[in-house]
Amino acid sequence: MQSPLFANTENQSQDRYALQNEQMLRVRVDGNTEVLARKGAMVAYQGLVDFDGEYQSQSQRRSRRRTGEGLDLMRCSGQGTVYLANLAQYIHIMDIANNGITVDSQYVLALDTTLNYDVIAVDSEFGISGTGAYNLHITGRGKLALMTSGKPLLMHVTPDKYAYADADAVVAWSTDLRVQMQSQTTNTPVFRRRGNTGEGWELGFVGNGYVLVQPSEQMPPQNAPIGRGAAAQYGLGQQGARGRNQGNAWSNR
Repeated sequence: MQSPLFANTENQSQDRYALQNEQMLRVRVDGNTEVLARKGAMVAYQGLVDFDGEYQSQSQRRSRRRTGEGLDLMRCSGQGTVYLANLAQYIHIMDIANNGITVDSQYVLALDTTLNYDVIAVDSEFGISGTGAYNLHITGRGKLALMTSGKPLLMHVTPDKYAYADADAVVAWSTDLRVQMQSQTTNTPVFRRRGNTGEGWELGFVGNGYVLVQPSEQMPPQNAPIGRGAAAQYGLGQQGARGRNQGNAWSNR
């Protein structure tokens, strides 16, 4: 039997975290190392690997109910190799140290158990865009795997070089950066999301660090029901990010 498919065999890297390809993560676990992965992200595994739901403390559950931000994780342990993926999104491996990173929880695929995460408030008067008023602050030392819809842009921010990005496209940024949400409008009311220009709420970054931006805005696909009137403007419709669809899982049904 012959096929180009046979070129897609397992990556033989000895690194704990390695890319099987741009859209699949390969993680090795053994008796001394475990990994926390997004629930349901396992697509294959080899060896003797156990998957258990990760315990959430009362404070984490309260924070999740209050902010809508948090991580639904499973703990991968044992001896073997786990392959992780989510909706064929592009995967990026990061080494976290020093002051950490701020990220929207929906872009987290996997992380080391040595990392800590807390929900923090973002400087936003209105929780309108995909990047809402709360995000995760991840600290400690270890590996973190993020996902993006398409190949992203990494912008370097310096004290004399600010950066601005559509709030619906921002994935993560260095925690040291100062962040403020603002509206890019001309002759339309600030409350009208996206107005006549097709642009709307954006995040401004000041300081010294990096901003990760994906080439996709969290907008509904063509013909998706998003509600009417004010509900549609503020993401409160049937498929709105602040309504029934907080995971941004758009559907045309």
